[in-house]
Amino acid sequence: MKLDEIDSRLLAALQDDAHLTAHQLGERLNLSASQAGRRRQRLEAEGVITGYCARLDPAKLGLGVQAFVQVQMATHAPDAARSFQRLIQTHAEIISAWTLTGDADYLLRVTCTDLAALNRLIHEILLPHSAVARVQSQIVMNQFKADAPLPM
Repeated sequence: MKLDEIDSRLLAALQDDAHLTAHQLGERLNLSASQAGRRRQRLEAEGVITGYCARLDPAKLGLGVQAFVQVQMATHAPDAARSFQRLIQTHAEIISAWTLTGDADYLLRVTCTDLAALNRLIHEILLPHSAVARVQSQIVMNQFKADAPLPM
Protein backbone atom coordinates (compact mmCIF):
# COMPACT_ATOMS: atom_id res chain seq x y z
CA MET A 1 0.00 0.00 0.00
CA LYS A 2 1.24 3.44 -0.91
CA LEU A 3 0.91 6.16 1.73
CA ASP A 4 1.19 9.78 0.73
CA GLU A 5 2.63 12.55 2.89
CA ILE A 6 -0.79 13.48 4.29
CA ASP A 7 -1.47 9.85 5.28
CA SER A 8 1.88 9.76 7.07
CA ARG A 9 1.12 12.98 8.94
CA LEU A 10 -2.36 11.71 9.85
CA LEU A 11 -0.90 8.47 11.23
CA ALA A 12 1.75 10.35 13.20
CA ALA A 13 -0.93 12.61 14.69
CA LEU A 14 -3.12 9.65 15.68
CA GLN A 15 -0.17 7.84 17.26
CA ASP A 16 0.38 10.96 19.33
CA ASP A 17 -3.30 11.32 20.27
CA ALA A 18 -5.86 8.74 19.13
CA HIS A 19 -8.68 10.92 20.50
CA LEU A 20 -8.32 13.52 17.75
CA THR A 21 -11.62 14.24 16.05
CA ALA A 22 -11.95 14.55 12.30
CA HIS A 23 -12.19 18.30 12.81
CA GLN A 24 -8.94 18.40 14.81
CA LEU A 25 -7.18 16.14 12.30
CA GLY A 26 -8.37 18.37 9.48
CA GLU A 27 -6.91 21.43 11.21
CA ARG A 28 -3.55 19.70 11.69
CA LEU A 29 -3.46 18.42 8.11
CA ASN A 30 -4.95 21.48 6.41
CA LEU A 31 -7.94 19.44 5.23
CA SER A 32 -11.66 19.62 5.81
CA ALA A 33 -13.00 17.48 8.63
CA SER A 34 -14.77 15.23 6.10
CA GLN A 35 -11.56 14.70 4.09
CA ALA A 36 -9.60 13.87 7.26
CA GLY A 37 -12.35 11.53 8.43
CA ARG A 38 -12.47 9.71 5.08
CA ARG A 39 -8.69 9.27 5.11
CA ARG A 40 -8.83 7.83 8.63
CA GLN A 41 -11.65 5.47 7.62
CA ARG A 42 -9.69 4.32 4.55
CA LEU A 43 -6.59 3.62 6.65
CA GLU A 44 -8.74 1.67 9.12
CA ALA A 45 -10.45 -0.30 6.33
CA GLU A 46 -7.12 -1.15 4.72
CA GLY A 47 -5.73 -2.41 8.03
CA VAL A 48 -3.04 0.24 8.42
CA ILE A 49 -4.78 1.38 11.60
CA THR A 50 -5.51 -1.81 13.51
CA GLY A 51 -7.14 -0.33 16.61
CA TYR A 52 -6.99 2.24 19.36
CA CYS A 53 -5.98 1.80 22.98
CA ALA A 54 -5.15 3.71 26.14
CA ARG A 55 -1.63 3.63 27.60
CA LEU A 56 -1.75 2.80 31.30
CA ASP A 57 0.83 3.20 34.05
CA PRO A 58 1.61 -0.34 35.29
CA ALA A 59 2.97 0.86 38.64
CA LYS A 60 -0.24 2.75 39.41
CA LEU A 61 -2.16 -0.46 38.74
CA GLY A 62 -0.03 -2.50 41.15
CA LEU A 63 2.02 -4.13 38.41
CA GLY A 64 5.47 -3.59 39.86
CA VAL A 65 7.53 -6.11 37.89
CA GLN A 66 8.22 -6.13 34.19
CA ALA A 67 10.34 -8.84 32.61
CA PHE A 68 11.38 -10.27 29.30
CA VAL A 69 11.18 -14.04 29.23
CA GLN A 70 13.00 -16.10 26.62
CA VAL A 71 11.59 -19.55 25.93
CA GLN A 72 13.49 -22.31 24.16
CA MET A 73 11.36 -25.15 22.88
CA ALA A 74 12.17 -28.85 23.17
CA THR A 75 10.26 -29.55 19.98
CA HIS A 76 9.22 -27.49 17.01
CA ALA A 77 6.34 -29.71 15.98
CA PRO A 78 3.41 -27.66 14.69
CA ASP A 79 0.99 -29.06 17.28
CA ALA A 80 3.37 -28.20 20.13
CA ALA A 81 3.84 -24.66 18.82
CA ARG A 82 0.07 -24.14 18.52
CA SER A 83 -0.44 -25.49 22.04
CA PHE A 84 2.22 -23.18 23.46
CA GLN A 85 0.84 -20.18 21.58
CA ARG A 86 -2.67 -20.91 22.96
CA LEU A 87 -1.16 -21.01 26.46
CA ILE A 88 0.46 -17.60 25.88
CA GLN A 89 -2.86 -16.14 24.68
CA THR A 90 -4.65 -17.19 27.89
CA HIS A 91 -2.41 -15.34 30.36
CA ALA A 92 -3.03 -11.59 30.66
CA GLU A 93 0.33 -10.96 32.36
CA ILE A 94 2.03 -11.89 29.07
CA ILE A 95 1.40 -8.62 27.28
CA SER A 96 3.24 -9.39 24.03
CA ALA A 97 5.06 -12.28 22.42
CA TRP A 98 7.35 -12.78 19.47
CA THR A 99 8.94 -15.74 17.70
CA LEU A 100 12.67 -15.33 17.20
CA THR A 101 15.71 -16.62 15.42
CA GLY A 102 18.68 -17.70 17.52
CA ASP A 103 18.81 -19.65 20.78
CA ALA A 104 15.41 -18.58 22.10
CA ASP A 105 12.30 -19.49 20.12
CA TYR A 106 9.99 -17.00 21.85
CA LEU A 107 10.39 -13.69 23.62
CA LEU A 108 7.61 -12.78 26.02
CA ARG A 109 7.04 -9.37 27.56
CA VAL A 110 5.53 -9.88 30.99
CA THR A 111 4.04 -7.53 33.58
CA CYS A 112 3.29 -8.95 37.05
CA THR A 113 2.33 -7.66 40.46
CA ASP A 114 5.55 -8.85 42.09
CA LEU A 115 8.44 -11.31 41.85
CA ALA A 116 6.34 -14.10 43.36
CA ALA A 117 3.82 -13.72 40.53
CA LEU A 118 6.62 -13.82 37.95
CA ASN A 119 8.03 -16.91 39.64
CA ARG A 120 4.59 -18.62 39.49
CA LEU A 121 4.21 -17.75 35.82
CA ILE A 122 7.58 -19.25 34.98
CA HIS A 123 7.48 -22.34 37.23
CA GLU A 124 3.77 -23.18 37.21
CA ILE A 125 2.70 -22.12 33.73
CA LEU A 126 5.60 -21.96 31.27
CA LEU A 127 8.05 -24.64 32.39
CA PRO A 128 5.42 -27.38 32.86
CA HIS A 129 4.35 -27.11 29.21
CA SER A 130 5.50 -30.28 27.47
CA ALA A 131 7.15 -28.44 24.58
CA VAL A 132 9.24 -26.06 26.72
CA ALA A 133 12.89 -26.96 27.22
CA ARG A 134 14.26 -23.83 28.88
CA VAL A 135 13.12 -20.47 30.20
CA GLN A 136 15.36 -17.49 30.91
CA SER A 137 14.10 -14.21 32.32
CA GLN A 138 15.48 -10.71 32.51
CA ILE A 139 13.80 -8.38 34.99
CA VAL A 140 13.40 -4.78 33.87
CA MET A 141 15.15 -2.42 36.26
CA ASN A 142 14.02 0.80 34.56
CA GLN A 143 12.27 1.65 31.32
CA PHE A 144 13.90 4.89 30.23
CA LYS A 145 12.13 5.03 26.86
CA ALA A 146 8.44 4.24 26.71
CA ASP A 147 6.92 2.36 23.82
CA ALA A 148 7.26 4.89 21.04
CA PRO A 149 5.08 5.52 18.00
CA LEU A 150 6.20 3.89 14.77
CA PRO A 151 8.46 6.15 12.69
CA MET A 152 6.56 7.92 9.96
